[in-house]
Amino acid sequence: MRLGPAVALAAALAAGAAQAQPGSSSASGSSAFCDCAHPLTASQQDLLLRFAAVVRDELNATEDDGAVLISRSGLDLSRLRIRYSHAAIAWRADTGAWSARQLYYACDESRPRIYDQGLAGFAMGIDDPALGYVSIVRLPNAAGQSLRRASLDRPRALHLLAQSYSANAYPFSLRHQNCNQWVVEMLAVAWGDIADADDLRARAQAWLKDARYEPEPVDVGSHALMFASIFIPFLHLDDHPQDDRFALKLKVSLPSTVEAFAHQRLPASERIEICHNGRQVVVHRGWTPIPDGCRPVEGDRVISLD
Repeated sequence: MRLGPAVALAAALAAGAAQAQPGSSSASGSSAFCDCAHPLTASQQDLLLRFAAVVRDELNATEDDGAVLISRSGLDLSRLRIRYSHAAIAWRADTGAWSARQLYYACDESRPRIYDQGLAGFAMGIDDPALGYVSIVRLPNAAGQSLRRASLDRPRALHLLAQSYSANAYPFSLRHQNCNQWVVEMLAVAWGDIADADDLRARAQAWLKDARYEPEPVDVGSHALMFASIFIPFLHLDDHPQDDRFALKLKVSLPSTVEAFAHQRLPASERIEICHNGRQVVVHRGWTPIPDGCRPVEGDRVISLD
Protein backbone atom coordinates (compact mmCIF):
# COMPACT_ATOMS: atom_id res chain seq x y z
CA MET A 1 0.00 0.00 0.00
CA ARG A 2 1.39 3.43 -0.91
CA LEU A 3 1.09 5.84 1.99
CA GLY A 4 0.91 9.60 1.72
CA PRO A 5 3.57 11.45 3.72
CA ALA A 6 1.19 12.35 6.53
CA VAL A 7 -0.16 8.85 7.01
CA ALA A 8 3.28 7.29 6.50
CA LEU A 9 4.67 9.41 9.33
CA ALA A 10 1.91 8.37 11.69
CA ALA A 11 2.12 4.72 10.62
CA ALA A 12 5.87 4.64 11.23
CA LEU A 13 5.55 6.16 14.68
CA ALA A 14 2.75 3.78 15.58
CA ALA A 15 4.44 0.71 14.09
CA GLY A 16 7.61 1.52 15.99
CA ALA A 17 5.69 1.55 19.26
CA ALA A 18 3.03 -1.09 18.60
CA GLN A 19 3.03 -4.39 20.45
CA ALA A 20 0.45 -7.14 20.15
CA GLN A 21 -0.48 -8.68 23.48
CA PRO A 22 0.71 -12.27 24.04
CA GLY A 23 -2.03 -14.71 23.16
CA SER A 24 -4.33 -11.99 21.89
CA SER A 25 -6.86 -12.50 19.15
CA SER A 26 -6.07 -9.10 17.58
CA ALA A 27 -9.76 -8.46 17.24
CA SER A 28 -9.90 -4.82 18.28
CA GLY A 29 -10.20 -1.96 15.80
CA SER A 30 -6.71 -0.77 16.68
CA SER A 31 -5.07 -4.10 15.95
CA ALA A 32 -6.00 -3.90 12.28
CA PHE A 33 -3.39 -1.14 12.02
CA CYS A 34 -0.86 -2.79 14.34
CA ASP A 35 -0.52 -6.24 12.83
CA CYS A 36 1.94 -5.10 10.17
CA ALA A 37 5.00 -7.15 11.12
CA HIS A 38 6.13 -9.87 8.73
CA PRO A 39 7.65 -13.12 10.05
CA LEU A 40 11.43 -13.15 9.73
CA THR A 41 13.20 -15.93 7.87
CA ALA A 42 16.03 -17.81 9.60
CA SER A 43 18.63 -15.88 7.57
CA GLN A 44 16.99 -12.55 8.43
CA GLN A 45 16.96 -13.45 12.12
CA ASP A 46 20.62 -14.42 11.94
CA LEU A 47 21.51 -11.11 10.25
CA LEU A 48 19.61 -9.04 12.81
CA LEU A 49 21.15 -10.95 15.71
CA ARG A 50 24.62 -10.24 14.31
CA PHE A 51 23.64 -6.60 13.90
CA ALA A 52 22.35 -6.51 17.49
CA ALA A 53 25.67 -7.98 18.66
CA VAL A 54 27.53 -5.00 17.15
CA VAL A 55 25.09 -2.61 18.86
CA ARG A 56 25.67 -4.46 22.14
CA ASP A 57 29.45 -4.22 21.75
CA GLU A 58 29.20 -0.46 21.27
CA LEU A 59 27.00 -0.14 24.35
CA ASN A 60 29.39 -2.29 26.36
CA ALA A 61 32.14 0.22 25.55
CA THR A 62 30.28 2.70 27.75
CA GLU A 63 32.46 3.16 30.82
CA ASP A 64 29.80 4.18 33.35
CA ASP A 65 26.47 2.61 34.21
CA GLY A 66 24.23 5.53 33.36
CA ALA A 67 21.37 5.29 30.90
CA VAL A 68 21.72 6.12 27.21
CA LEU A 69 19.27 7.19 24.54
CA ILE A 70 18.69 4.59 21.84
CA SER A 71 16.58 4.87 18.67
CA ARG A 72 15.73 2.61 15.76
CA SER A 73 14.48 3.15 12.22
CA GLY A 74 10.99 2.22 11.11
CA LEU A 75 9.10 2.59 7.83
CA ASP A 76 10.88 4.43 5.02
CA LEU A 77 10.31 8.13 5.68
CA SER A 78 13.22 9.43 3.61
CA ARG A 79 10.88 11.69 1.62
CA LEU A 80 10.19 13.48 4.90
CA ARG A 81 13.92 13.43 5.71
CA ILE A 82 13.15 11.28 8.77
CA ARG A 83 15.28 8.20 9.47
CA TYR A 84 14.28 7.26 13.02
CA SER A 85 10.78 6.80 14.40
CA HIS A 86 11.15 5.12 17.82
CA ALA A 87 13.25 6.17 20.82
CA ALA A 88 13.83 4.46 24.16
CA ILE A 89 16.03 4.65 27.25
CA ALA A 90 18.58 1.85 27.60
CA TRP A 91 20.55 0.78 30.66
CA ARG A 92 22.88 -2.02 31.69
CA ALA A 93 21.77 -4.34 34.49
CA ASP A 94 24.11 -5.77 37.12
CA THR A 95 24.25 -8.95 35.01
CA GLY A 96 25.72 -6.94 32.12
CA ALA A 97 22.62 -7.33 29.92
CA TRP A 98 21.16 -4.22 28.26
CA SER A 99 17.44 -3.42 28.26
CA ALA A 100 15.41 -0.66 26.63
CA ARG A 101 12.54 0.92 28.55
CA GLN A 102 9.99 2.43 26.19
CA LEU A 103 6.41 3.39 25.65
CA TYR A 104 4.49 1.02 23.40
CA TYR A 105 0.98 1.04 21.99
CA ALA A 106 -0.94 -1.95 23.30
CA CYS A 107 -3.06 -2.77 20.28
CA ASP A 108 -5.78 -4.83 21.95
CA GLU A 109 -6.15 -2.31 24.77
CA SER A 110 -5.92 0.73 22.48
CA ARG A 111 -3.73 2.51 25.00
CA PRO A 112 -0.05 3.14 25.78
CA ARG A 113 1.98 1.01 28.17
CA ILE A 114 5.58 0.89 29.42
CA TYR A 115 7.63 -2.06 28.22
CA ASP A 116 11.16 -3.31 28.92
CA GLN A 117 12.81 -5.13 26.03
CA GLY A 118 16.15 -6.84 25.51
CA LEU A 119 18.59 -5.43 23.00
CA ALA A 120 18.07 -8.19 20.40
CA GLY A 121 14.31 -7.68 20.49
CA PHE A 122 14.75 -3.93 20.13
CA ALA A 123 16.94 -4.38 17.05
CA MET A 124 14.50 -6.88 15.54
CA GLY A 125 11.75 -4.28 15.81
CA ILE A 126 13.24 -2.52 12.77
CA ASP A 127 10.63 -2.65 10.02
CA ASP A 128 12.91 -3.52 7.09
CA PRO A 129 15.19 -6.52 7.79
CA ALA A 130 17.29 -5.61 4.73
CA LEU A 131 18.21 -2.10 5.92
CA GLY A 132 18.25 -0.89 9.49
CA TYR A 133 19.62 1.91 11.63
CA VAL A 134 20.19 2.28 15.36
CA SER A 135 21.36 5.48 17.02
CA ILE A 136 22.94 5.67 20.49
CA VAL A 137 23.54 8.87 22.46
CA ARG A 138 25.95 8.50 25.36
CA LEU A 139 25.35 11.17 27.97
CA PRO A 140 27.84 12.70 30.42
CA ASN A 141 28.03 10.57 33.56
CA ALA A 142 25.89 12.71 35.88
CA ALA A 143 23.13 13.14 33.27
CA GLY A 144 23.16 9.44 32.42
CA GLN A 145 22.99 8.43 36.08
CA SER A 146 20.05 10.75 36.80
CA LEU A 147 18.23 9.44 33.73
CA ARG A 148 18.77 5.86 34.85
CA ARG A 149 17.41 6.59 38.34
CA ALA A 150 14.38 8.45 37.02
CA SER A 151 13.48 5.98 34.27
CA LEU A 152 13.74 2.99 36.63
CA ASP A 153 11.61 4.75 39.25
CA ARG A 154 8.40 2.88 38.45
CA PRO A 155 5.92 5.35 40.03
CA ARG A 156 7.41 8.27 38.11
CA ALA A 157 7.67 6.26 34.88
CA LEU A 158 3.97 5.37 35.12
CA HIS A 159 2.87 8.86 36.17
CA LEU A 160 4.41 10.14 32.94
CA LEU A 161 2.23 7.76 30.94
CA ALA A 162 -0.78 9.33 29.22
CA GLN A 163 -4.10 7.53 29.00
CA SER A 164 -4.32 8.04 25.23
CA TYR A 165 -1.77 7.22 22.52
CA SER A 166 -1.40 9.38 19.43
CA ALA A 167 1.34 8.69 16.89
CA ASN A 168 1.45 12.40 16.04
CA ALA A 169 1.01 13.71 19.60
CA TYR A 170 1.60 17.42 20.21
CA PRO A 171 4.54 17.89 22.64
CA PHE A 172 2.80 20.39 24.92
CA SER A 173 -0.56 18.79 25.52
CA LEU A 174 -1.56 16.33 28.23
CA ARG A 175 -4.27 14.79 26.05
CA HIS A 176 -2.18 12.25 24.12
CA GLN A 177 1.38 10.90 23.96
CA ASN A 178 3.69 8.97 21.64
CA CYS A 179 6.77 6.91 22.47
CA ASN A 180 9.28 9.70 21.84
CA GLN A 181 7.26 12.19 23.87
CA TRP A 182 7.44 9.87 26.90
CA VAL A 183 11.23 9.74 26.52
CA VAL A 184 11.67 13.52 26.35
CA GLU A 185 9.35 14.01 29.32
CA MET A 186 11.49 11.50 31.20
CA LEU A 187 14.55 13.61 30.36
CA ALA A 188 12.75 16.57 31.94
CA VAL A 189 11.94 14.58 35.09
CA ALA A 190 15.54 13.34 35.37
CA TRP A 191 17.42 16.53 34.55
CA GLY A 192 14.94 18.83 36.27
CA ASP A 193 14.87 16.57 39.35
CA ILE A 194 11.06 16.75 39.29
CA ALA A 195 9.43 14.98 42.21
CA ASP A 196 6.63 12.49 41.69
CA ALA A 197 3.00 13.62 41.87
CA ASP A 198 -0.20 13.30 39.86
CA ASP A 199 0.68 16.42 37.83
CA LEU A 200 4.11 15.08 36.83
CA ARG A 201 3.47 15.37 33.08
CA ALA A 202 2.35 18.99 33.36
CA ARG A 203 5.46 19.94 35.32
CA ALA A 204 7.70 17.99 32.95
CA GLN A 205 6.24 19.83 29.95
CA ALA A 206 6.63 23.18 31.74
CA TRP A 207 10.29 22.33 32.35
CA LEU A 208 10.75 21.45 28.68
CA LYS A 209 9.25 24.78 27.63
CA ASP A 210 11.60 26.63 29.98
CA ALA A 211 14.50 24.58 28.57
CA ARG A 212 13.46 25.63 25.04
CA TYR A 213 12.54 22.21 23.75
CA GLU A 214 10.85 23.02 20.45
CA PRO A 215 10.57 20.28 17.79
CA GLU A 216 10.86 21.44 14.20
CA PRO A 217 7.46 21.26 12.47
CA VAL A 218 6.95 18.28 10.16
CA ASP A 219 5.45 19.27 6.82
CA VAL A 220 2.76 16.61 6.40
CA GLY A 221 2.22 17.69 2.81
CA SER A 222 -1.53 17.21 2.44
CA HIS A 223 -4.83 16.94 4.24
CA ALA A 224 -4.56 13.12 4.24
CA LEU A 225 -3.79 13.09 7.95
CA MET A 226 -6.95 15.06 8.65
CA PHE A 227 -9.05 12.38 6.95
CA ALA A 228 -6.98 9.46 8.24
CA SER A 229 -7.56 10.54 11.84
CA ILE A 230 -11.25 9.71 11.38
CA PHE A 231 -10.67 5.98 10.86
CA ILE A 232 -7.21 5.26 12.33
CA PRO A 233 -7.50 4.96 16.12
CA PHE A 234 -3.98 6.14 16.98
CA LEU A 235 -4.13 9.41 15.01
CA HIS A 236 -5.45 12.56 16.66
CA LEU A 237 -5.42 16.24 15.79
CA ASP A 238 -7.40 17.69 18.71
CA ASP A 239 -4.20 18.43 20.67
CA HIS A 240 -2.48 20.47 17.94
CA PRO A 241 -2.84 24.27 17.67
CA GLN A 242 -5.27 25.31 14.98
CA ASP A 243 -2.65 27.36 13.13
CA ASP A 244 -0.40 24.30 12.85
CA ARG A 245 -3.25 22.20 11.47
CA PHE A 246 -4.16 24.79 8.87
CA ALA A 247 -0.50 25.16 7.83
CA LEU A 248 -0.12 21.33 7.59
CA LYS A 249 2.97 21.60 9.78
CA LEU A 250 2.73 19.55 12.96
CA LYS A 251 5.16 19.68 15.87
CA VAL A 252 5.82 16.07 16.90
CA SER A 253 8.50 14.57 19.14
CA LEU A 254 10.80 12.37 17.04
CA PRO A 255 14.05 10.62 17.98
CA SER A 256 15.93 13.36 16.11
CA THR A 257 14.30 16.09 18.21
CA VAL A 258 15.04 14.20 21.43
CA GLU A 259 18.68 13.76 20.40
CA ALA A 260 19.02 17.39 19.33
CA PHE A 261 17.67 18.52 22.69
CA ALA A 262 20.16 16.31 24.55
CA HIS A 263 23.02 17.61 22.41
CA GLN A 264 21.96 21.23 22.88
CA ARG A 265 21.69 20.86 26.64
CA LEU A 266 24.71 18.56 27.05
CA PRO A 267 27.25 19.34 24.29
CA ALA A 268 29.60 16.65 25.61
CA SER A 269 27.10 13.93 24.66
CA GLU A 270 28.45 11.44 22.13
CA ARG A 271 26.47 9.92 19.26
CA ILE A 272 27.11 6.56 17.58
CA GLU A 273 25.07 5.51 14.55
CA ILE A 274 25.08 1.86 13.51
CA CYS A 275 23.46 0.53 10.37
CA HIS A 276 23.37 -2.53 8.14
CA ASN A 277 22.30 -3.05 4.54
CA GLY A 278 22.33 -6.84 4.50
CA ARG A 279 25.95 -6.97 3.34
CA GLN A 280 27.78 -4.98 5.98
CA VAL A 281 27.45 -3.16 9.28
CA VAL A 282 28.75 0.40 9.52
CA VAL A 283 29.64 2.07 12.84
CA HIS A 284 29.76 5.85 12.52
CA ARG A 285 30.65 8.32 15.27
CA GLY A 286 29.55 11.94 15.44
CA TRP A 287 26.46 14.06 14.93
CA THR A 288 26.45 13.98 11.13
CA PRO A 289 24.29 11.13 9.78
CA ILE A 290 25.48 8.09 7.85
CA PRO A 291 24.72 8.54 4.12
CA ASP A 292 21.53 6.85 2.91
CA GLY A 293 21.87 3.19 2.04
CA CYS A 294 24.25 2.58 4.96
CA ARG A 295 27.27 3.78 3.00
CA PRO A 296 30.44 4.33 5.08
CA VAL A 297 32.53 7.49 5.03
CA GLU A 298 36.16 7.96 6.01
CA GLY A 299 36.81 6.92 9.59
CA ASP A 300 33.82 4.57 9.86
CA ARG A 301 34.22 0.99 11.03
CA VAL A 302 32.88 -1.57 8.54
CA ILE A 303 32.02 -5.16 9.46
CA SER A 304 31.24 -7.61 6.66
CA LEU A 305 28.13 -9.77 6.97
CA ASP A 306 29.12 -12.09 4.11
